[in-house]
Amino acid sequence: MLIKEYRVTLPLTVEEYQVAQLYSVAEASKNETGGGEGIEVLKNEPFDNYPLLGGKYNAGQYTYKIYHLASKVPAFIRLLAPKGSLEIHEEAWNAYPYCRTVITNPKFMKDGFRITIDSMHVRDDAGNIPNVHELPPEKLKTREVVHIDIANDTVLPADYKPTEDPTKFKSEKTGRGPLVGPNWKKNVDPVMTCYKLVTCEFKWFGLQTRIENFIQKSERRLFTNFHRQVFCWMDRWHGLTMEDIRAIEEKVKEELDRQRQVGEVRGMRADSD
Repeated sequence: MLIKEYRVTLPLTVEEYQVAQLYSVAEASKNETGGGEGIEVLKNEPFDNYPLLGGKYNAGQYTYKIYHLASKVPAFIRLLAPKGSLEIHEEAWNAYPYCRTVITNPKFMKDGFRITIDSMHVRDDAGNIPNVHELPPEKLKTREVVHIDIANDTVLPADYKPTEDPTKFKSEKTGRGPLVGPNWKKNVDPVMTCYKLVTCEFKWFGLQTRIENFIQKSERRLFTNFHRQVFCWMDRWHGLTMEDIRAIEEKVKEELDRQRQVGEVRGMRADSD
């Protein structure tokens, strides 16, 4: 088991991030879907019976998605996996500001593969809370903290887009940005931090360490790219309501169902095999 806590600081309010994150998930889903691969949304509905963080949060929005992603896993896994088994199932309980996402592979790995992502979103904070997820001492000892800087962290050349570069973007609606210099987190107002605790379990003798490290590397890449988009898409999502978001999600679900059947494979491939 490998536990890492990624801390992503953003020049947003917690309320803004709720809309920004849902909007950006919907948009990013379209960029990852095509040519028989991509994202299938099976459920998107309210829930009120799933306690999170010791029961402090227990109601919100539940989603169930299947990711069809053969080209997005390392080549050595593609060689080992039976055809049609490279489906990732994602269940998410969004009791904002706390959310839990559970990722499994029931067709191939069954109980041998599980990723849990617990996310807490904290206002007026630059990523300095020592144990926001209330981990017990034994887990706290093994947890590694990783600070993600959306402006200064290196991204892969294949992932880079000038329009999604926080050091170049300035919001016309809010006047925020660009994010310049190593200390931009200390100089922005508003400010908030996403604390994403990723617990990775891969029970396959001989491959466990390699795969868990690959997954954590992939999560960091995903969190970095996604939150660069969240910030640089500000003028697209700023001012939307939650009613607007639910309408967008329904429209995107229909679009994903069409897109998955046609065109070419799209989106973020595995960067190393």
